[in-house]
Amino acid sequence: MSFLDALIDHINYIGAMALFVIGLHTVVTHSNLIKRIMGINIMGTAVFLFFVAIGNVTGGVPPIIDQTNPDAVYINPLPSVLILTGIVVVVSITVYSLSLVIRIYETHGTIDQEEIAKMTSEDRDQ
Repeated sequence: MSFLDALIDHINYIGAMALFVIGLHTVVTHSNLIKRIMGINIMGTAVFLFFVAIGNVTGGVPPIIDQTNPDAVYINPLPSVLILTGIVVVVSITVYSLSLVIRIYETHGTIDQEEIAKMTSEDRDQ
C-alpha cells in the first residue's frame, strides 16, 4: 500500500482534521465575536464529519435485519445518532452565543473583544 493509497483511504479523517484546525485558527486569531462563533461552528462540522467517517463501513448495509442475507456487514447507527444530538447542541450554542453578542453590542457598541476588554479595564481603573 503506497502513501497515496493510504491518503485516499483516510481522506475523510484528513478533511475533518483540516476543518477542525481551520475553525480553531479562526477562534484563536480573530477578536471579532461573530467570527469566533463561526469558527466554533466550523469545529462542530469537523466533528460531525469525523463521526460520519467513523460510521462508514465499506460494503455495509443499513442495520435492518434481513433473513435472506445472514452474513451481511451492518453499518453502525450510533455515529448518526450522535451527529443528530450534536447538531442540536451546536445550533443551541450558536443561538445563545449570538444572543449574547447582540446584548454585548447593545451595551458596548462593538463586538470586538479587544475593544471591549479596553473599555472594561478603563471602567475598573476609574
